[in-house]
Amino acid sequence: MKSILISSAMVALLVLSGCGDKDPKIDESAIDSSAQEVVQDPSAQEVAPVQTETVSSSEASVMSDGASQETDGQAMMRIEKELLTIYFDFDKFNIRNDMQGNLSTDATIAKNQAKDFSIKLEGNCDEWGSDEYNFALGLKRSNTVKKALVAEGVDESRITMVSFGESNPVCNEKTKDCWAKNRRVDFKLLP
Repeated sequence: MKSILISSAMVALLVLSGCGDKDPKIDESAIDSSAQEVVQDPSAQEVAPVQTETVSSSEASVMSDGASQETDGQAMMRIEKELLTIYFDFDKFNIRNDMQGNLSTDATIAKNQAKDFSIKLEGNCDEWGSDEYNFALGLKRSNTVKKALVAEGVDESRITMVSFGESNPVCNEKTKDCWAKNRRVDFKLLP
């Protein structure tokens, strides 16, 4: 009983002494005297000199030509729009016959237009099955697409995989058509 009272008293002291002075103190002697003059002198608030940025030669040529070139981010977004989603059957991770054309198109884009970027394959599932099962299935789907891309000549070192399981649906309706849209592998480009 005595130890409980002592413990309670210690906790109360810690809580009450924990909140000190709310206003921070500034050591005025540490401030440079010239800085004080600038702060206190209202006439010292003149326009500061403008800092100039260095422009690379490639940017200068673009600026001098008047034409604008596409940035890496813009190029990635444009190419990503051309990449086609690969859809899968329920509880399957093999590439369907009707998706072979999409895969060939994606491989061609990856080898040519997206050759300067890495490719991230995002495996997705419908809501059926446990979270663990769907994450594993999404990874199997991504791996199947990776193997197919490598077979078509895409460098394996450029490809990474991730599984979102059922956590990244494109459709939330409770219909077969909607669930079919969620069984997919999406392509993302990385610098």
